[in-house]
Amino acid sequence: MTDKLETTVFGGGCFWCTEAIFLRLRGVRSVESGYAGGHTLNPTYNQVSMGNTGYVESIKIEFDPKQIKYTDLLNVFFATHDPTTLNRQGSDVGEEYRSAVFYTSDEQHSQATEFIKKLEHDRVYTNPVVTEVGALKKFWPAESYHQRYYDQNQNKPYCQLVINPKLAKLREKFAPMLK
Repeated sequence: MTDKLETTVFGGGCFWCTEAIFLRLRGVRSVESGYAGGHTLNPTYNQVSMGNTGYVESIKIEFDPKQIKYTDLLNVFFATHDPTTLNRQGSDVGEEYRSAVFYTSDEQHSQATEFIKKLEHDRVYTNPVVTEVGALKKFWPAESYHQRYYDQNQNKPYCQLVINPKLAKLREKFAPMLK
């Protein structure tokens, strides 16, 4: 008997960062970098980077809801990127870096919407949350060199300067949830 896995897609800036974070969570079975929320067929990294395809650099997460709750994934997602900046994460600027949650069920939709309402109600952030919430229509996998980028390139400056601090924050805030 196999566990029933669920799928969700998050866009939180550079997919190298979000992939590295979610690969380390207990209950996450797979993470794939790619593109969601756009309007062209079979987009490439170069097309998405031009900023006119509507796509977000995203990660598709397959997870076991018996081991990790969807709300736990939301908690990690919102704690490890800035959901208050429109079309921007740090020095990455453009619509492809916007904050987005692409749900795959009505329950995920409800939980994501309620989660954001609670963040706003509790004034977790100084500025309003601008995270887009929408149904996943299509996810296009990114090119192979983007998959598991951090694990294969830990010594590159981007990984050291941008991803390592995010992983340190993950270990500090969410240690019990790590593999």
